[in-house]
Amino acid sequence: MIWTPLILSLQVTVVASSLIFVLGLGLGIVLARTRFPGQIFVSTLLNLPLVLPPSVVGYLLLLALGRGSPVKEWLGIDILFTWQAAAIASTVVALPLMVESTRAAIANVSPELEYAARTLGSSELELLWRITIPIAYRGILAGFSLSVARGLGEFGATLMVAGSIPGRTQTLPLAIYDAVQMQRYGLANGMVLIMSAIALAILWWVRHLESVQAHRTVKPIANHHDADRRHSEATPPLYAERCLHR
Repeated sequence: MIWTPLILSLQVTVVASSLIFVLGLGLGIVLARTRFPGQIFVSTLLNLPLVLPPSVVGYLLLLALGRGSPVKEWLGIDILFTWQAAAIASTVVALPLMVESTRAAIANVSPELEYAARTLGSSELELLWRITIPIAYRGILAGFSLSVARGLGEFGATLMVAGSIPGRTQTLPLAIYDAVQMQRYGLANGMVLIMSAIALAILWWVRHLESVQAHRTVKPIANHHDADRRHSEATPPLYAERCLHR
């Protein structure tokens, strides 16, 4: 009884995580590196799932995917009450965490390093791949990990668009709810322990990334000579050149 919803949850989470990574990374880079009319509105719209009740997000997804929607009427895709609908719901509610973490991490990369890489002949794609993302990757990974945890624990929106069909759409959070409703507390306790262990492992990983970043950022400098040496080694053109020739 535990393993079926657990496997289904992992299946939904893998698909949602793939979508979150691709969409979140792309949107985060665009928001951090470009300026366009309506950018604040787009950023606000992307963050709405963080503040809206999950039932409201689920209802909006019903409108977007159900009868009368372009997905249903024009494309002929009937995705409601399937595990794919659960994956879409998890993606929508968790995507803002990835987008905002990526945007903040990319925005914190020193513009001097990127400018130095451009003067060395680096293309924008090469600059992004060899300079920007390697420097910002801890923030990106932290946001991705939190998004995975949020998607795995999604309940309200999933219930609205996928229902709670055992063996088909009943993910672990939905199975826990049903077990409590049926007063099967032993089963509920086992599933809660599994969910808590997964969430704890993900949060520990995020905190570990943050502590590593803080440790590397705040290193004591022994003396002025050492400070001058490190400053000369960390000059943006030299650092950029080392990154580009890895």
